[in-house]
Amino acid sequence: MVHAEIDERVLEVAAYIVESRDTVRGAAQHFGCSKSTVHKYMTERLERLNPALYVQVRQVLDLNKAERHIRGGMATRKKYSEHFEKQPQ
Repeated sequence: MVHAEIDERVLEVAAYIVESRDTVRGAAQHFGCSKSTVHKYMTERLERLNPALYVQVRQVLDLNKAERHIRGGMATRKKYSEHFEKQPQ
């Protein structure tokens, strides 16, 4: 019974990632679990449950991984632009 619930959740998280194009971190936050859990679901369990969906999720995760340096740079730029806006002249 527990395995069926976990498998159902794996498929739910996978569908969310494909539809939203969200990151592992974003999916974990959305579903209220850890990044490690989402990563394990997507890399180990999903491939066994639904190979076609696994390929789709893998494409999203690979794209997110390739773009993470860009998102990191944008976050840093935003952080410092907000910091300097608050500084008195």
